[in-house]
Amino acid sequence: MSAQKKDELLAEAVQLREQGHPEQARERLLALTASFPDAVDVAYQTAWVHDVLGLEAEAVPYYERSLQGDGLTDEDRRGALLGLGSTYRVLGRFGQAVETLRRGVSEFPDDGALRTFLSMALFNTGEHHEAMQLLLRLVATTSDSPRVQRYRPAIEHYAADLTRTM
Repeated sequence: MSAQKKDELLAEAVQLREQGHPEQARERLLALTASFPDAVDVAYQTAWVHDVLGLEAEAVPYYERSLQGDGLTDEDRRGALLGLGSTYRVLGRFGQAVETLRRGVSEFPDDGALRTFLSMALFNTGEHHEAMQLLLRLVATTSDSPRVQRYRPAIEHYAADLTRTM
């Protein structure tokens, strides 16, 4: 099968998932994965459809495979890091979730979704202070609320050390 045919079949499978037919998409993606076991884009989409179907444990090896090469677009790499980190967290693999999501935040520091999921994983590992810091800074810098923006300097100040008192 040619690379062009692979891309066409991959696009069809993604479209099936997006149109609410994840089982059909999964069947096609598993077949594509068998034909292109090293294709990181196929691995990523296969992981994603497993997540959609609630098959998180089955999604993990596909996410891991998708992140092993350099073939993902930046947007797909963001999605794979978030998906894998979130999936690890859901499976109770909190340390791996933190490690993966930290890597995502390091590569994509402007990504608020990665920072949000990292804060959840940090909460799960008992790192409550850092989890709150991340969330407070995210709220302060991304909220459109005029009231939040009015208090942004105070929020950012307290985020630095929530335990400090007068």
